[in-house]
Amino acid sequence: MGILIQKFGGTSVGSGERLVNVAGIVERSLKTQPVVAVVSALSGTIKSEGTTSMLLQASDFAMKGIPFGEPLAVIERNHSAALEQAVKTPALKDETRAFMHEELARLRSFLEAIEVIRELSPRSQDSILAVGEKLSARLLATVLRDRGIKAVYTDLSNIVPKDETDVDPAFFRRLQKRISGKCQPKEGEVPVVTGFIGMVPGGLLRVVGRGYTDFTAAMIAAGLGAGIAEEMQVWKEVDGIFTADPRKVPAARVLPRLTPAEASELTYFGSEVLHPFTMERVVSAQVPIRIKNTFNPDAAGTVISPSRADGAAPPARGAANGEERPPRVTAVTSKRGITVLTVHSNRMFNAHGFLARVFQALEQHGVVVDLVSTSEVSISCTVERLEDAERAKADLEKVGQVYLTPGRAIIAAVGEGMKYAAGTAGRMFSTLGETGVNIEMISQGASEINISCVVKEEDAEKGLRAVHKAFVETA
Repeated sequence: MGILIQKFGGTSVGSGERLVNVAGIVERSLKTQPVVAVVSALSGTIKSEGTTSMLLQASDFAMKGIPFGEPLAVIERNHSAALEQAVKTPALKDETRAFMHEELARLRSFLEAIEVIRELSPRSQDSILAVGEKLSARLLATVLRDRGIKAVYTDLSNIVPKDETDVDPAFFRRLQKRISGKCQPKEGEVPVVTGFIGMVPGGLLRVVGRGYTDFTAAMIAAGLGAGIAEEMQVWKEVDGIFTADPRKVPAARVLPRLTPAEASELTYFGSEVLHPFTMERVVSAQVPIRIKNTFNPDAAGTVISPSRADGAAPPARGAANGEERPPRVTAVTSKRGITVLTVHSNRMFNAHGFLARVFQALEQHGVVVDLVSTSEVSISCTVERLEDAERAKADLEKVGQVYLTPGRAIIAAVGEGMKYAAGTAGRMFSTLGETGVNIEMISQGASEINISCVVKEEDAEKGLRAVHKAFVETA
């Protein structure tokens, strides 16, 4: 059988007990096939208290001249406690404790240098973040060795060649080949890999974001390819991807399968599925992705893979080959904290360059736009952060009158079946209207698998439940 690439998130390895649980998952998988384990930095149930957040806080303190000892002390206490709880062999404990002490001492010296120069480059930030995954990977490798498994601590923090200066598709192709070559397991061994992949030009946090450990696993899977990698598994604290957020929609259920396009749309509009970069790399290599629950490992999870290689429309229900057309709407999601930015000008009608001037101002101030809607005399778009829109307001007022409407949310219905079913938008909007939810803005994605609308934030949850009931529960 092919190699399993198993990525474990920070919550999954957040304590000694959880590290032992993860080691059990790896051990069971090893009975049937080789495994590569990729780990995030240790985290609790609250992201702000996790190792990565503490490292970011320590670096920020150092740059501002604020004492940074407390965040480092918390990191050391958490990892020491996990080691004591998860490992029985004294020699392994001593070896790992010495490794942790050395890494944290080196980090402390590095932060002291930053405190003096009061400057934090993207490369320096990456060096600091790398410590979190180094500690967690070494811990998990030790726990596995304590159970008699040949675990090999695999540090990727120096995997990027120093002569790499540009981040482009060719860069990632070269990088994934190097990473997969280093991480391919030898007979009976389990590489335990740091989720951190080194000094990416421009900074890993800036280029990829906080989802970089998922991306590392994706690079390994893509580098190995479909002939060698059987599946990339992302182990989280949920049973899979749901038809809606179960905290807001009690009737939501786990989806057995999603297409990459559906998963990408859900991620963009509020669902915490996978980083889009992750899916792009793995899907291009034709390796399926499975979302699994670390705390319920027997659950099947959700598989993300293309429905048909030829991209043709699925046949109608009851077709001769027994296949069924996909549901009209696969899942419903919402994105809160949205601001609607509207630029109004009577000069817009038939005015050459009006839209270009608007988007030039938004680009200049780094404003990221989600949805766009236009009329003869105005353009409206949604942005995630009110402060970004306010920063661009003065330049936009050179084009027309500017209105900012905060306190809004996006409700999005996503599904491959929308391509083959007429009347989806009308049914969605009438459902919201009957529920008493006023729609302020409408957009349909170019992919034809997403219909989104803007509503008041206080109506988002009510609207989400109504659309889910209309399309998913009664499908």
